[in-house]
Amino acid sequence: MEKIKFEDLLGSGAHFGHVTRKWNPNYKPYILMEKNGVHIINLDETIRHLYRAVDFIQEKAKKKGEFLFVGTKKQARDIVQQEADRCSMFYVVERWLGGTLTNFTTIKKSIKRLNLLEKEGSQIYENQTKKEIQMLNRERIKLSDQHRGIKDMRRLPDAVIIVDASLETTAVKEASVLGIPIIAIVDSNTDPTPIQYPIPANDDSIRTIQLIMNVVADTIMEVSAKKANNSDDKDTKDAIVNVSKTEEVATKETALEEISKKEKVEKPDEKLEETK
Repeated sequence: MEKIKFEDLLGSGAHFGHVTRKWNPNYKPYILMEKNGVHIINLDETIRHLYRAVDFIQEKAKKKGEFLFVGTKKQARDIVQQEADRCSMFYVVERWLGGTLTNFTTIKKSIKRLNLLEKEGSQIYENQTKKEIQMLNRERIKLSDQHRGIKDMRRLPDAVIIVDASLETTAVKEASVLGIPIIAIVDSNTDPTPIQYPIPANDDSIRTIQLIMNVVADTIMEVSAKKANNSDDKDTKDAIVNVSKTEEVATKETALEEISKKEKVEKPDEKLEETK
């Protein structure tokens, strides 16, 4: 992962907060100053908290942790989906369904229903009228839109990564209830208190969202790549050891055969000696 620079954040407009009248008092530690009625976010704090979040992500990723990316606002949808796909993680970019985490058992049943509807040649379509098939297709499309980013999620995530914690209040509440750690981009209108790993930055800037989500995805990918390389190295070492052991055994067997042959040649026949 490339180190994120102060200039990169400054160029993306990450330092622009909301107008002063919309600020949250708990956000005060991350504010540098006020300019033209707008709060300016301290980018040194942004970098410090981003690397703190990155360290946590690395720890979880090393233990095969799974992450859920959440970004339903217009500016974030495409970026969140793209970066989550890139690091093979789950995402929610449509409306957050209440109970996605706290009522995950029901969500799993809904996903199971979707898999049944999407299965080719499924018995569910047999002996159905045209109208009933149309209704099933509508249900399939609706469920597909709702669950497309979490269709393969078999368990609750180890952490939730959120763009705009103020907008995704339901996701924040559900994760907090279940004790799931939250990493979130928080703007000056947001209360950072419920967030375990807040990243103070402008959550309305497409370039800022892209920059931070890119760092997060790169971190997950690098850890996964290192683990894959280590396992490959281990397999190679094991293969070399096995080959060397096989060669050693073969060498010993050959040596024993040669010794036995020499003994047969050099040792006189006992029966012949008795006859003599």
